[in-house]
Amino acid sequence: MVEDDCVSNIIPLPNVHSKTMIKVIEYWKKHSEEGVSKDMLIDFDKAFVNVHHSILVKGKTPEEIRKEFDIKNDFTPEEEEKIRKENAWGF
Repeated sequence: MVEDDCVSNIIPLPNVHSKTMIKVIEYWKKHSEEGVSKDMLIDFDKAFVNVHHSILVKGKTPEEIRKEFDIKNDFTPEEEEKIRKENAWGF
């Protein structure tokens, strides 16, 4: 930014969705509050992260989730088919 002579108080964020920015602001506000104990922040962080993970995986196939989080599929095709049959309610 400085290299581009952009030294104003504005930082352009053209690729950040407003919902994401709202969550970032929520996070930083909580972490900058006075009187918030370390335990309270740990609880806040756990809840905060859980919400985001559920949003990231909702409606996605196992293959899409693996790609999103760079998870290696270490099941053989036979093992995966067995798991899909045993847990058909989830697919």
